[in-house]
Amino acid sequence: MDAARVIQARGLTKVYRMGANEVLAISEISLDVEPGEMVAIMGASGSGKSTLMNILGCLDRPTSGEYLLAGTRVDKLGKNELANIRNEKIGFVFQTYNLLPRTSALENVELPLLYDRTGRTLPTRRMALDALERVGLGDRAAHDPSELSGGQQQRVAIARALVTGPSLLLADEPTGNLDTRTSLEVMELFQELNDGGTTILIVTHEPDIALYTRRIVELRDGRVVRDVPVEKRRAASEDVRKLSAMQTAGAP
Repeated sequence: MDAARVIQARGLTKVYRMGANEVLAISEISLDVEPGEMVAIMGASGSGKSTLMNILGCLDRPTSGEYLLAGTRVDKLGKNELANIRNEKIGFVFQTYNLLPRTSALENVELPLLYDRTGRTLPTRRMALDALERVGLGDRAAHDPSELSGGQQQRVAIARALVTGPSLLLADEPTGNLDTRTSLEVMELFQELNDGGTTILIVTHEPDIALYTRRIVELRDGRVVRDVPVEKRRAASEDVRKLSAMQTAGAP
C-alpha cells in the first residue's frame, strides 16, 4: 500500500457480539483517501457510517481488516497507542461541539496540546490563538462557550481540531445542530481549509451538505454501494452570498 495516502483501509469488518448474538455492522470495506481530499461519508441510520467513523478515527478497532493512517498501521494497536495516534494525527469535530463550559475559547482550543505525549515544549497559547485566528475567532479568545453563538462554538471546535496539525480532520454531522446560514458558513470554512490542503472526512446524512465536498462514499447495510466524485460541487461562499441577498431583499 502507498504510505503517502492519509487513509488506506482494506477489508474492514466489524462484528458486535451481544451475548450469543452477532451483529455485522460493516463488512469488507476498502477505502483510500489521498492528501487534500474532502470526502463525505453518507448513509441512512444503521448503514454503518458511525461504526466506520469510529474505526477511521481510531476510537474502535475492526474485527478484521487492515487500516493504515498516514502510513502507520493502526488496526492492531492497543488503547494507549490509539490514544497517541488520535492526539497526533486526527482532529475531531462533533455535532454537539463538545466544548468545556466555563472555559474560554482559547483554553478549549489549547486542550489537545496539553495532552501531547511527545515530550516537546510547545507554545500552546500561541498555537491555540493562531488556530482561533485561522477560523476567524481571534477576537473571541477570552469568551466562554455560553457567550458564543452555535456557529461560533463550532468554529472553536474546528480550531481545536486543527491546533495539533493533524493528518486528517474528521467531522461527524458538523452542521446537524445549525441553521441553514450557519451551516453554509461552516461548510465555507471547511472548503477554505480544504483548499489550503487540509484532508477532511465529513460524516453526514444530508445530501445538500455532501455537495460541498469533492467525493461521496455511500454506505448501505455495512457496505460501500457508491463511491463517486462530486461533479457539480457547490461553493459555500457563493451560497452564503445568495442567501444574504435574499434575506436583505426580504427585509422590511
